[in-house]
Amino acid sequence: MTIREGGSVHVPFDDSMTTTNGLAVVTGAGGFIGGHLVGRLRKEGRRVRAVDVKPLSDWYQTFDGVDNRQLDLRERASCDAAAGGASEVYNLACDMGGMGFIETHKAECMISVLINTQMLMAVRDAGASRFFFSSSACVYAADRQTRADAAPLRETDAYPAMPEDGYGWEKLFGERMCRHFREDFGLETRVARYHNVYGPYGTYDGGREKAPAAVCRKVIAAQLAGERDIEVWGDGEQTRSFMYIDDCLHGTLALMNSAVREPINIGSSELVTINQLIDIVEQIAGTKLRRRYKLDAPKGVRGRCSDNTLIMEMLGWAPSIRLRDGMEKTYRWIYDQMTTPAAQRRAYV
Repeated sequence: MTIREGGSVHVPFDDSMTTTNGLAVVTGAGGFIGGHLVGRLRKEGRRVRAVDVKPLSDWYQTFDGVDNRQLDLRERASCDAAAGGASEVYNLACDMGGMGFIETHKAECMISVLINTQMLMAVRDAGASRFFFSSSACVYAADRQTRADAAPLRETDAYPAMPEDGYGWEKLFGERMCRHFREDFGLETRVARYHNVYGPYGTYDGGREKAPAAVCRKVIAAQLAGERDIEVWGDGEQTRSFMYIDDCLHGTLALMNSAVREPINIGSSELVTINQLIDIVEQIAGTKLRRRYKLDAPKGVRGRCSDNTLIMEMLGWAPSIRLRDGMEKTYRWIYDQMTTPAAQRRAYV
């Protein structure tokens, strides 16, 4: 995988970091972000243990030379097995999906508190030096996201707390657990609030997909079927920023190797409406389709965008890959998945 570095990064480095040659554990490694992170760490020559609840045959990506394990991290014994001998742990494991999933599976999302809580205990007891928790922009207070032109979300906007019901509360609780494990047990924790990560090798159908992948799939399906319209959830004027996976990986590793202890946004500041996102995909596909707006479908908040002031101050960097460029790669990958036999598919790396 080629990772776009985006220029030099001035990271406040913590001299206590001792993980350069140690074992890195990635949970949720069979998923989208986790699979890409395993690949990146392997490219850097790291020893990696990859953990996921799914059978290995269902993982989006697997890599040679990795200790791959199928473990249910809702169970403490599995967390101990995952964390044993680790120098650092990246906890990306959780039960989640796009808005269509998290609005209708709130209890399932909340159960992921078991994963993060028990992984923190296992990592503490294993003596690992550092723990990363993947939080979400869904922790932000809903009353700051009621307008399509809402101000970009600063890290302080998470309180007073009013996060996305279910999934957002699980993530906010996880953030507090990380803070208190650092304060009470001396475990160095790092927390990233991801904003709508997208790219190849992720879910694009089945109900857990997010908007970029869903739009690609709908446009491709319409073309293949000879149809001239697609369904759009909401009125299409809700706004979001979307971050390409390469920027996500770069920010994750920069944060893990920094002295930044408080939760920090890792997200794009390029705000678009869903209609504009569809415009981009249509341009890539070389088509123009009618839009059927489903106003009673799950829509989430009206407007959400990442304020990158703090990450620029602390890490000297912010996500910068253009949405058009990232969507080009994402569309091509999904098109291949939908039209090409597995043995003939191209690698999107």
